[in-house]
Amino acid sequence: MVYVYEAGLMDGISSTEFAPNASLTRAEVVTVLYRLADEPQVQTNAPFTDVSEGSYYAKAVAWAYGSGIAEGVTKERFAPNASATREQMVVFFARFARLSGKTVEATGDLRNYTDAGSVSPYATEAMAWAVETGLIEGMTEHTLNPQGTSTRAQAATILMRYCTMLG
Repeated sequence: MVYVYEAGLMDGISSTEFAPNASLTRAEVVTVLYRLADEPQVQTNAPFTDVSEGSYYAKAVAWAYGSGIAEGVTKERFAPNASATREQMVVFFARFARLSGKTVEATGDLRNYTDAGSVSPYATEAMAWAVETGLIEGMTEHTLNPQGTSTRAQAATILMRYCTMLG
């Protein structure tokens, strides 16, 4: 957590608290990736009615949407304050990696995990890639918990691994 905080990629929830066990929101995930991309210029707003123009995450959501990193939960809603699932977080990271010119193809599969069948079809390749590259580990030796919410600590760990292994 210190690594991502000192790199300016993640902030605490206050000036004295990081809240590692708090769930990570969809807005926070795209904000972290936006910072990792050096906050590029955003040409247009995202088409989501639940993303206020003046919010801290508005530019990040617009950038993530415009670059294909993130989609809404519907065409009109991004659900910025909803907790990001582990598979959503991994998909956002995989799309960011692809945008950054990295190969995001898994040669293996998820059959060693008893809950592999609960990975959404849109997330299967990204999850396999993240497991294969070591970005994400199972919650146990045999479970991924793809539908579970991501914690801020999990996101910080994945972000640090991304920066040190793939960055």
